[in-house]
Amino acid sequence: MHGVIALRLGDDTALRAGRLTLNPVSHIDPFGTIFLPVILMFLHLPVFGYAKPVPVNFSRLRTGRTGMMEVAAAGPLTNFALAIASAFALRGLLRFAGGPWQAPIVVPLAYMLKYSVLVNIALGVFNLFPLLPLDGGRVLTGLLPLPAARAFARTEPYGFLILLVLLYTDSVEAVINPIINTLTRMLL
Repeated sequence: MHGVIALRLGDDTALRAGRLTLNPVSHIDPFGTIFLPVILMFLHLPVFGYAKPVPVNFSRLRTGRTGMMEVAAAGPLTNFALAIASAFALRGLLRFAGGPWQAPIVVPLAYMLKYSVLVNIALGVFNLFPLLPLDGGRVLTGLLPLPAARAFARTEPYGFLILLVLLYTDSVEAVINPIINTLTRMLL
């Protein structure tokens, strides 16, 4: 969704890179999508991974810093929209299917929709964490006065390392889990 919003705001970088596609192969990052999760699994550590970042040239956006915030917010907003759509679909499925015991397909569909709600809420909230290169960091960069934004932007090369430290010390979870739990209770 980042690339679509960037394109609407004047940056065609993702389009030229072939990244405006639903084909998952074009989004695979060999390290982040394959090797890192496998390594973490073998080390019996919490497993996570990531896709290739969508290339966006913020200097090509017609709306400048506001555009950067719009592009960044597009990801989490899409996650929240998918969570809401999945919650409505789950309620409709359970209501009109006559209960989960009526048809064998209802139970797997219900679980799929429930996990779609959970995963999309978790991804949306996580990506709003105010740390670069996460979307929340981009939004914060756009909100800060220019000198503070420049200083904050200098933390981006260390963002992944900072994020790993925060994840393994449970600092991120302490902040985002209450939000995730509240949103999940509201939707399910």
